[in-house]
Amino acid sequence: MTDDTVARRQEVRALSELGLTELAKASAGLHQTHRAVSDRVFTAVRRGLGPAITPVQSLHNGITDSVYRVVGESTKAAGQVSGKVLDLPLSRPVSSTTRGAMLIGVVNGLIGDELDGLQSPLTEHNISVRVAGRPISVTADELARAFPRATRRIAVYVHGLTETEHAWRVGQRKSAPYEHRLWANGVTSVFIRYNSGRRISTNGQDLAELLDDLVRFWPTAVTDIALLGHSMGGLVLRSATHHGRQADHRWIERVRTTVSLGTPHLGAPLENVAHHASALLTAHPETNAFGRLLRRRSGGIRDLRAGSLLDEDWHGRDPDDLAAALAAEIPLLTGAEHYFVSATFTRDPHHPISRVIGDGLVLHHSAGGRNSTRHIGFAPENGMHVGQANHLSLLNHKEVGDQLVSWIG
Repeated sequence: MTDDTVARRQEVRALSELGLTELAKASAGLHQTHRAVSDRVFTAVRRGLGPAITPVQSLHNGITDSVYRVVGESTKAAGQVSGKVLDLPLSRPVSSTTRGAMLIGVVNGLIGDELDGLQSPLTEHNISVRVAGRPISVTADELARAFPRATRRIAVYVHGLTETEHAWRVGQRKSAPYEHRLWANGVTSVFIRYNSGRRISTNGQDLAELLDDLVRFWPTAVTDIALLGHSMGGLVLRSATHHGRQADHRWIERVRTTVSLGTPHLGAPLENVAHHASALLTAHPETNAFGRLLRRRSGGIRDLRAGSLLDEDWHGRDPDDLAAALAAEIPLLTGAEHYFVSATFTRDPHHPISRVIGDGLVLHHSAGGRNSTRHIGFAPENGMHVGQANHLSLLNHKEVGDQLVSWIG
């Protein structure tokens, strides 16, 4: 049995079991909500009819409890069975196909830290170099085969939350991918895939180690490195440069340029809303299930609340504490030029609408790393704003591509 066959079976079975298990959990949540609502209704009716309503309530509860129990247990059992025997006639692992990778990327972004703790096959490669969707071992032989035309200059691409390396080709019919533009200027592109549900600090440490090996075993001597991060990817890169600097890694001294595209350096407002909404929803029986669902969001998502980069920002803290999130002020890497790109739905980044929603996920000032209380360290002249665009537009945008050639090429 080939490695591809083993990986394919493991991933198909893991996805099937996960889907049915989550369905069982959803059934339990619906059951809790149903009972909370019905209990409130029966309590109100009892005030008018008195104890006469008790037999009706007991019958109702008995029937609904039995139905939900059967649905939940049968669905969970089906998931366990499918996780052992299911197989599909696929020619390659799910994670190496574009659509399969996108599905696993979303799952990992939402609960990837939980799956990592369970050693799920869906997290076998928590961080890896990818070529044509497949993971590449960072060894001299493997890199030589994967990059037969490797140049001395490399650009490392790190995607955002719930994404994979395939995200960098969004809208490629309208504009050539960044890698093609940089290749014309002698820059070899290296794409990283990582489990975006894990803590940013954890991914940062692993990425630092990976890049150290990449430079050590690259087919030719690396003279300079450019780091490109979209959204969360920009935070992972900042964490990686910090850990690489702390460990005296060789690759650090070769970093010439960093570019963050729509990165929430000061935090993302949606995560802040989700954090407080989960506390509000769990406080009431009728909405408790929805609150608990929100609280299942991954550690990676939680780190976006303030743009946390280090273990100390979250270790030992109650993740649901309503106190302000911590984010250590990590200086930008010295010896390199640091650029940022922001986007807003309106042409003017200071338009009232843009001040509220930014690019849909990240606000203009957060992408630039500066507000009234925090300043990441970007030089104002090293920033670029793209108007009438959204968060995903920055993955492949003609104007941004032109600017990348200027900054990197």
